[in-house]
Amino acid sequence: MKIGLLCGRELSFPPAFIDRVNDLGRAEGITAEFVSLGGTPISEPARYRVIVDRISHEVAYYRGYLKHAVLQGTYVINNPFWWSADDKFFNTSLAQKLGVAVPKTVLLPQKSYPQDVDITSESLRNLEYPIEWDALLNYVGRPAILKPFLGGGWKHVYKVHNKEELLEAYDRTGPYCMVLQEFIEFQQYVRC
Repeated sequence: MKIGLLCGRELSFPPAFIDRVNDLGRAEGITAEFVSLGGTPISEPARYRVIVDRISHEVAYYRGYLKHAVLQGTYVINNPFWWSADDKFFNTSLAQKLGVAVPKTVLLPQKSYPQDVDITSESLRNLEYPIEWDALLNYVGRPAILKPFLGGGWKHVYKVHNKEELLEAYDRTGPYCMVLQEFIEFQQYVRC
């Protein structure tokens, strides 16, 4: 059985994962390697029995390939069909509803909108203005984290300590819908 690892700029996990799988699995015919892609014919059979995906949320081609691989019988860990389920606000709301302790979180509207999207003042008539920044900061506490509500990879993530830093960071977010979240001092950081 061949296991593929699809990853980005991570430096420690990928080689450790591949080495560990190869060390433990070789006697059983289980091997792991980095996935290598360069154009995917629709008739291409599955190259891997399992693919561990850690990057398709950032690269659309990888996501398309992984969906095709699933149809060919590959098990994909980190389901490519759920990539849009990385909505941090919804996921936090869902976790809270299920009884999981979550940081205080606020969904914020975009600072601006792409020029190719026809947004008028009427399109935004339901938004309250001005935003009550002080009240939102008081709710989540200081420091706080400002980050896009979709996506990952630590892009456009800001740790803010006061209203001035929040507004400065928010002004740089452009068309990204953002969440403002309570900063949690952690003893240990684990990612899944």
